[in-house]
Amino acid sequence: MERKEIEKTLTDIKEMMSKSSQFQAISGWSIIIVGLYACIAAVIAAGIIGLDIPFLHRDMGLAPLGIRITTAIVAALLLLVISAATVTIMAYAKAKRHNLPFAFDTRMRKMMFSFNIPMVAGGLFALAMILQGHYGLTSSIMLIFYGLALVECQHYTYPSMRFLGYGEIVLGLIDCFVVHHALLFWFLGFGVLHILFGILYILLYEKKSR
Repeated sequence: MERKEIEKTLTDIKEMMSKSSQFQAISGWSIIIVGLYACIAAVIAAGIIGLDIPFLHRDMGLAPLGIRITTAIVAALLLLVISAATVTIMAYAKAKRHNLPFAFDTRMRKMMFSFNIPMVAGGLFALAMILQGHYGLTSSIMLIFYGLALVECQHYTYPSMRFLGYGEIVLGLIDCFVVHHALLFWFLGFGVLHILFGILYILLYEKKSR
């Protein structure tokens, strides 16, 4: 009996230490909203580039393709800022509701560092490709490095976050070998996968905590 009690105590301590080192204030609804942002942005980007979408089709023949693609990428960067703001605001609100820690402490700094290293590297890589006029792999680079960022930072939040990262990486790698469907993979990776994972996140973590 004593051995079982000791093992149970050690398991409880390990679980408590794991939770104390995790950032648990991320809202599942914010993940879903970011996915919806991405879906809308993908459709708008398709209209900017000039793809044949009935309700967004415009005559942009006067604008060179490079300018249209650059405009779409700028819109994607704006989406990134809006998405980050949404996740932060909703995480703060969730932390207040459930009395969860929300401070720029060691845990938060480690998570942000782990997330931002792949994101900055991927962003600079994508920028270099754009400046050299190589637009074809831009969406692949974004998906792959974003996936790597999620896999890396999952050590400081819920471990299941890595599965979203794996999905982004797989889609990015497939995108490397498929021509002329970058926005479709962008739509699937940043939009559909986020929505599906957000729903799963709510069912796994937020429903149980109520």
